[in-house]
Amino acid sequence: MTLASRAEALFTSSLQPSQRPTTSQIAAAIKVIVQLQRLSDGKRRVTSIAEITGLEGDILQMQEIFKYTRTGTAPDGTVEGHFSATGVRPRFLSELVARGINIPGAYFDPSKPL
Repeated sequence: MTLASRAEALFTSSLQPSQRPTTSQIAAAIKVIVQLQRLSDGKRRVTSIAEITGLEGDILQMQEIFKYTRTGTAPDGTVEGHFSATGVRPRFLSELVARGINIPGAYFDPSKPL
C-alpha cells in the first residue's frame, strides 16, 4: 500500500459512507503529508515529507521531498540515520514565499546534508 493510499484510507476510515470526501476533495485539501514511524529503538521519527501533487484517475499522486535514511544502529540500540532531500522542489514553494517564508534552495539539494 502506497503512502498516498494509506493517507486516503486513514482520512476516510472514521467517516460514515455518506460523509466521505471524494479523492479529488482530499487532493485539493491536503498539500503535505508528514509520515512518522516508530523505529526499532522505540522512538518515533519523521521518516518522510511528501507533497500531494494531484490525481491520476482516482489515485492520489505524491512526490517525496525529504526522507530519513537509516544508516545503522549504535551499540546502545539507538537507530542512526540522517534526513536528506530527494532533489524535488515542492510545488507549493511559491505559496510559502508569498507568505514570507523563504526556504533556501540548498535545502532541496540531495548532495548537501540537512
